[in-house]
Amino acid sequence: MRKKSLSLLSVSLVMTLALSACGGNNANNTANNAGKATNEGSGNTAPTTAKATKVEFWTFQQLHAEFYTEMVKRWNAANPDKTIELVANVSPYDDVHNKLLVALQSGSGAPDFADIEISKFPNYIKGEPQLLPLNDIIDPELDNLVKARFDIYAKEGNYYGIDYHVGASVIYYNKEILDKAGVNADDIKTWDDFAKAGKVVLDKTGIPMTTLETSEQWSMWLQTAQLPSKDDLLKADGTPNLDGPEVTQVMKWQQEQMKSGVAVGAPGGFHHAEEYFGFMGKGGAASVWMPLWYMGRFTDSMPDLKGKMVIRPMPAWSAGEPRSAGMGGTATVITNQTKSEDIVKQFLSFAKLSKEGSLATWTILGFDPLRSDVWNDPAMKATNKFTEYFGSNIFDVLTEVKDEIEGINIGEKTPQVIDAIKTQSNVRILLDNEDTEKVLKDVNSGLK
Repeated sequence: MRKKSLSLLSVSLVMTLALSACGGNNANNTANNAGKATNEGSGNTAPTTAKATKVEFWTFQQLHAEFYTEMVKRWNAANPDKTIELVANVSPYDDVHNKLLVALQSGSGAPDFADIEISKFPNYIKGEPQLLPLNDIIDPELDNLVKARFDIYAKEGNYYGIDYHVGASVIYYNKEILDKAGVNADDIKTWDDFAKAGKVVLDKTGIPMTTLETSEQWSMWLQTAQLPSKDDLLKADGTPNLDGPEVTQVMKWQQEQMKSGVAVGAPGGFHHAEEYFGFMGKGGAASVWMPLWYMGRFTDSMPDLKGKMVIRPMPAWSAGEPRSAGMGGTATVITNQTKSEDIVKQFLSFAKLSKEGSLATWTILGFDPLRSDVWNDPAMKATNKFTEYFGSNIFDVLTEVKDEIEGINIGEKTPQVIDAIKTQSNVRILLDNEDTEKVLKDVNSGLK
């Protein structure tokens, strides 16, 4: 049952994802380019007038601060009677989340609006959320939005966050390596096909087909979430599901690929490690599956692969089954301590929910927009650093799988489950070769 499926045939009612940029704790906290936002404590240089409303924004992602800085410029140009002065503070991932939680719980010191990464979000809606419901700006646009991306930030009928993207998962192939092995990416339809093609690549080039994360969750989460089940890392009722048939199937398959040499552990342990970027950038592996937002990691951290990488739908577990899942994410929230609720809501709607804002999430951030009605806009094929790197068919791939993008279960147990994957199950199964079922049963029992 595809209760989670992101059917865009009825996108008006539907659903569907996340590394920021939006997922993971790989925040890029540098403030060394043309962006106006700066690191914590430095303030900003957004336009200031006597009438401007000063609003403060906290994030762990420099790119997000730069996005809002640009959107403030556009807002101020369009709304000269209600301009905004943005103070965007960028701090390390853990610092932002910890400071925000303390400020909300203590009732003072919180910014007007902030970013919360998806795996941390459940911590902020326990009990009575200290965040403002956003239904008044989301509901009027819901028919044009991928609803599932809003449901994951909802509680008791109220929406508390707005993501940056859908985060559809895809697979990135190094075509240069596949060509040397005589493998055509378009012939790989299922994960069984992938494993067989991987053996050919390994035998003919000596290069592993892919890398698997041993200290992060993305490699296994994407494959688990794409399964046509109502359960993934969590069951539909919110309880941990690491010993369920979905996770067991995925981890057994991954362990087999590690044993055969088709897959190797990602250098540094995860797909955002500097060691991994160096390894992959030199042609260390032939593929990696990550959400669409991972394109920015290629363009910014693996420039030598420009023109060599192609994007395709992920293989299915069985023919006809879903080939993607909406993954990762970071929600922008408005705190209940803001003194400027009306203008912050209006600005957030402009920046994230409007057509202009949705197009900007692609042109500025390289993310797949939350508004599906812009996916066919000519702007999505216009030349930019992403089309120059991967080709102009990026949104053709997204359109091809738009009815196959599974959603994910997010709940209060999500942070614990993710933590257990990072620190226990992946290492024991993929590196230590322990019995998969026993490990997952052991780890899951400790989460209840």
